[in-house]
Amino acid sequence: MGLRRRPTSAAGITGAPDHHEVQEPRASDALPLPLSWTNGFFLGVFFLSTYYLYCRWRYKTQNSIPLHFLTFYELAGVIGLVASIIYLLGFFGIDFVQSFINKHEVYDEDQRFILDENRSIHCSLPPKPISRPKIDVDLPLEDEEIVNRVVSGEIASYSLESKLGDCFRAAKIRREAIQRQTGRSLEGLPLVGFDYDSILGQCCELPVGYVQIPVGVVGPLLLNGCEYSVPMATTEGCLVASTNRGCKAIYASGGADCVLLRDGMTRAPVVRFSTAKRAADLKVFLEDPLNFDTLSVIFNKSSRFARLQSVTCAIAGKNLYIRFCSSTGDAMGMNMISKCVQNVLDFLRNDFPDMDVIGISGNFCSDKKPAAINWIEGRGKSVVCESIISEDVVSKVLKTTVPALIELNTLKNLAGSAVAGSLGGFNAHAANIVSAIFIATGQDPAQNIESSHCITMVEGVNDGKDLHISVTMPCIEVGTIGGGTQLASQSACLNLLGVKGANQESPGSNSQLLARIIAGAVLAGELSLLSALSAGHLVKSHMKYNRSSRDVTKLGS
Repeated sequence: MGLRRRPTSAAGITGAPDHHEVQEPRASDALPLPLSWTNGFFLGVFFLSTYYLYCRWRYKTQNSIPLHFLTFYELAGVIGLVASIIYLLGFFGIDFVQSFINKHEVYDEDQRFILDENRSIHCSLPPKPISRPKIDVDLPLEDEEIVNRVVSGEIASYSLESKLGDCFRAAKIRREAIQRQTGRSLEGLPLVGFDYDSILGQCCELPVGYVQIPVGVVGPLLLNGCEYSVPMATTEGCLVASTNRGCKAIYASGGADCVLLRDGMTRAPVVRFSTAKRAADLKVFLEDPLNFDTLSVIFNKSSRFARLQSVTCAIAGKNLYIRFCSSTGDAMGMNMISKCVQNVLDFLRNDFPDMDVIGISGNFCSDKKPAAINWIEGRGKSVVCESIISEDVVSKVLKTTVPALIELNTLKNLAGSAVAGSLGGFNAHAANIVSAIFIATGQDPAQNIESSHCITMVEGVNDGKDLHISVTMPCIEVGTIGGGTQLASQSACLNLLGVKGANQESPGSNSQLLARIIAGAVLAGELSLLSALSAGHLVKSHMKYNRSSRDVTKLGS
């Protein structure tokens, strides 16, 4: 096919007869065989390779054979499939298109182009106009008009980001609409100075501003021979100062040691059968060691980091609760493991078609609520941290005595918690430290519930002269990638601890270190608070540091 400008005179524009024009090369001329033969060959390779690989995929999935182990013929099939796809996308149908166009003569009077039977080009086609995104003509350009439409309900508040394409402007308009709808002012809630694009679709919906929480730093915390400056975001007076005093006592006594006991996130779907016997059949299948490797292959295929560790089942009537435990690298891992669990459930339907999946989470996990199974089996990172505080440090830094600390811990943290029927709360205030570090480092604050499970033990050593204190925390649920950890402020706090992002050399090491640091900070907080209680300093300290001197009667005016 060729294009030339229509001559405006007898002489024409080209000034040469058609037979002197140079033949334009075609893409199909580069092929060693006629185009129809080549198309047919690669089309056959495409269908044969696709059919062969499909049969092999079905065979491997039915026999639980890992898909990444390829035989010579399977590798040849993959190469043939890729090669045929590349060829067909690049060359197939060239003659068809050319012959189809050559059948029709087209004349464009405006541009004065005609099609010629030869394949020379005497002028180029004008460039195609650039397609621009359509503007919503119904959307007003002024913020005031948009606010009015949001208030009236004509525009949904949640759709502002997508309609405007500007996250900050959307938050500003939504904020004004909320104030008009409620008649309440949001003055004092900051709007400017936050990257709203960073939270779109992942951290927070319908934003109207952000809350300021002061961040204090305690330390150095000497843990496993290394020093850490620990950020804590809190509005409770004395908390940072008290924890800092604990860090000082630990440092003066030679530091603390922390050991990671286990690392595994859990997810427990609930499935239902028509009878309890069928539920028991699946329980036996899942807990049979001979089936674990098969389940692991199905479970692990969705992630580079998720690795199935165990499967535990519990029956309630004809309902079965299946608790999967898996490593998750440096991520906290709830989304990761949920996807893996879904793969296993889909696989189980082959042998248990009568299985009815009620929910991907059946609270046997158990997430964001106190549960004995987390306290006993653990969830996330399970750690124990200890330190021996010398008698001199107890006296000079903590202002108390070793016997007083031992007695207080026994009667308060152990006996008192037992009298209250506490579940995982055999400590003074572990949740204080855990929450503060969680908020500072972008963790899920709701997971403070199980992450604060802690038992504090205090004993006399070296003939009762020195103090041995330890905290055992079976379910610290943290990550250093994903969620709020990617926000600028939280990322900076993680960087301060040296655990920002994923550890490329040893996946999971950063999140494990963060769990150890949290346990070390909890140890410091427990030591300091118990000392303040035993010495009778708690009320005095809070009256001095945790009470505002401002006239509160003027704050509401």
